[in-house]
Amino acid sequence: MQNGVEKHSTGKIEAAKDKLTDKQQKLKDKHNPPGGHDNTPIPTARDGYTVKITIHRAENLPVSDLNSRSSDPYIQATLTAALSKRHKEDPDLVLRTPTIHKDTNPEWNTEWIVAGVPSSGFRLKCRLYDEDPSDHDDRLGNVTVNVGRIGLDWPGIKTESFNIEKRMGSKRAYMIRGCAAMLSSNVHMGGALWLSAEVLGESEKPYGRMYTVGKTFWFKHYSPMIGRIAGTKAPGSSQGSQNEDKPKAERYDFQANQFQLQGPVPEELYHRFVEFKPFVKGMFSKTGVRGRVLNRALHHQHARVYNFSNATKNGIVKPRSKEASLQFLKMVHYDEGGRIFTYVLTLDGLLRFTETGKEFGIDLLSKHTMHSDVNIYIACSGEFFVRRLKHPKKSTDAPDQATHPNADFPGGPPNAPPPEDPENYELVIDNDSGTYRPKGELLPLLKDFLNQSFPGLHIVTKECTDKELQKMKDEQRERKKKEGKNVHMVQNSDGEISSSDEENLARGKKTRKQMAFDALEDPRKVVKELLPGGKGREEREQRETAEDRVEVEGERSGF
Repeated sequence: MQNGVEKHSTGKIEAAKDKLTDKQQKLKDKHNPPGGHDNTPIPTARDGYTVKITIHRAENLPVSDLNSRSSDPYIQATLTAALSKRHKEDPDLVLRTPTIHKDTNPEWNTEWIVAGVPSSGFRLKCRLYDEDPSDHDDRLGNVTVNVGRIGLDWPGIKTESFNIEKRMGSKRAYMIRGCAAMLSSNVHMGGALWLSAEVLGESEKPYGRMYTVGKTFWFKHYSPMIGRIAGTKAPGSSQGSQNEDKPKAERYDFQANQFQLQGPVPEELYHRFVEFKPFVKGMFSKTGVRGRVLNRALHHQHARVYNFSNATKNGIVKPRSKEASLQFLKMVHYDEGGRIFTYVLTLDGLLRFTETGKEFGIDLLSKHTMHSDVNIYIACSGEFFVRRLKHPKKSTDAPDQATHPNADFPGGPPNAPPPEDPENYELVIDNDSGTYRPKGELLPLLKDFLNQSFPGLHIVTKECTDKELQKMKDEQRERKKKEGKNVHMVQNSDGEISSSDEENLARGKKTRKQMAFDALEDPRKVVKELLPGGKGREEREQRETAEDRVEVEGERSGF
């Protein structure tokens, strides 16, 4: 009897211990979900070459806009090679050319220099589109170039013409071209794209990945969405008119920025999204109906913020130069306004950033998820801000050092223009991102990379939990409140994706605020969505995605 009681008591104790262990494990998993830093090494390769690809021009593109009887063409080029990836989800190298407006015979002359291309060759896929900021960008066709082998003795491609495949083009655009060809013998259906490619030499070791080098390009996107609602214009955007009765031309303030930095990004900067919500994994991996819908919605949000239109500005600067540093400072408005920016650095060194603050709200999901365009892996993410130094020649932590805008001193705003010398400024950047949770110990690598990218600029990296950092951000926000003239964009903080956000996106439901934004930005588009047939754009997107899949499967099968 006593032995039976003892065994029963022992069993209860063991069961209680197991239950406690399970609870502790669940709490541990909750506080340490999968994701964050990934130390998987880059697979090695035996060689690598630096290749310059030039997209020259296109001829005889179809007319996509009946009003202007022209098109607004651009190219999205994707470069792939027979290199093993750390993970299959790693994004391919992609280049987006500037848009040439109202031209069916556009000239880009865009150079793309890529290092680490293996001797086994590469595949260049050029997708031609017609830009339409208020609707779906129509596909104008594809050009695919397969190069079997390269080396120092490779003759290259010297301004060669490639026929544009029409089967992936917009049915509407080519229907217009077909009707015109029936009416006139001078109109031809076929178009062509001129490309060049050459080997510049061997790349630096170690080999195993491709990355962008050479000319540094930047894009500045203007969105009327927030500016119209807040009624705030960009400083200095007003232009005088010869007729005083006519209103001055003004541009709305909100901006989204892209800045291509020269690679390679340090190998250790490699972070995966964190699965802090049950549905987040499906959203990134596009598994299940719900995951695909959420993934598509976030891609749409990214396209809205980084919207290409007639107002989009772009340019090229010399990489790792004072010119690059000054261009970056211009894009962040130097030290004016107490601004704080949200950023994502991609694996290929593309820096995306927008201003963010607490004075204005908009329905977006996780801010870094949107900036990364739902990429599973990125290099780093967080927030940053720029301050002007009182003593440019001294270190940022010198005892008598002071910074603007939290302290006023002569030599710049608000009483004089900002000095155009990178040494006058410090860039304070952190790892404040709940989506990817970049590892704080790796911030020195980010600092070294940015020091190379922006010579002269003082780079200061800080952990997101640093109390001094929080104090500095509070000072920035206080300065912003005092000025009260700048537009902010608030995005839900990473880790605060709610189930209501998920349900609204999954059902395709829009909040009243979102509908109001849409109506102010483009009333005609809202009317189209309310009327029957408003889903035509989505159907075209789905059809083109399916056609792409068929093309890839056909190529793999040898057709």
